[in-house]
This record gives sequence, C-alpha cells and structure tokens, in this order.
Amino acid sequence: MSSNQQRPQVPSDMKAFNEKLIAEFRANHGKLSSGPLAGREPMLLTTKGSKSGRDRTVVVGYRRAGDLYLMIASNNGNDAAPSWFHNLLADPIATVELGPDKFKARARVATPQERPEFAKRIDYLERQQALTSREIPIVVLEKV
Repeated sequence: MSSNQQRPQVPSDMKAFNEKLIAEFRANHGKLSSGPLAGREPMLLTTKGSKSGRDRTVVVGYRRAGDLYLMIASNNGNDAAPSWFHNLLADPIATVELGPDKFKARARVATPQERPEFAKRIDYLERQQALTSREIPIVVLEKV
C-alpha cells in the first residue's frame, strides 16, 4: 500500500455497526439516513455461514449490469476476502434485499473475460484494489 493510500475508516465494532445499518435499511425500505452510508442505497446480502450453517446478513455496495448485480469481495482492501465471499463459494444461493424488494440470487465470480467490462462499472474497485496485492474478486449475482 503506498503512503497516500488510506484504508476506509472501519468501525471498531463492525457487528454492531452492521446490525444498526440492517435495522435502519429494513425500517426505511432500503434508504439509509445516518452515518457514512447516508443517502446511499446498498444491498443486504444474506448468505448461509459456511461453518455455522446459520444465516449471515451483511450490508454491501453494488452496481448493476443489466439484470446482474455486481459486488466486490474487497473487505475494505484487506488481504483476506470477506467471510460472505467464502460463504458464497460454499453455497452460491443467497437472499438479496434491495429497498423493499427481496429475492433469491445465485452468485458466481466474474470470469477473466467478463472482468474488464464489469470493473468499468464499479467506480470504487480501483481504489480498493490499490490497498491489497490479491486480486479482488468481482461477484456476480443473478436472480433465480
């Protein structure tokens, strides 16, 4: 990481931070009014824990590509992928919440052929990629 690259500010208690965002998201039909995500419309992604088997919900940013939903498994530029990514590798069926809409989706990693086109749609990918030496996967979700 170069000296001018800064990792995004991560709350000290990420679990509590996510729980608050998830509650606000669901109460306000996908709109967030407070904190660093105010005014944004993120996605709630619920995966099955690869070890626990329990449902795990996280707040993630996404971009559209036609009928597809694109996310990056960045983990704030960390050298390890986020646990939701490992969960999707074990079981690619997830529940997606976008605003008031809730649906099942199948996840896959973008192919090397798709990656350049999808990367153009994710304006924050380059900034996150600069923080780590691993290639950050682009995750593609498709409604099932």
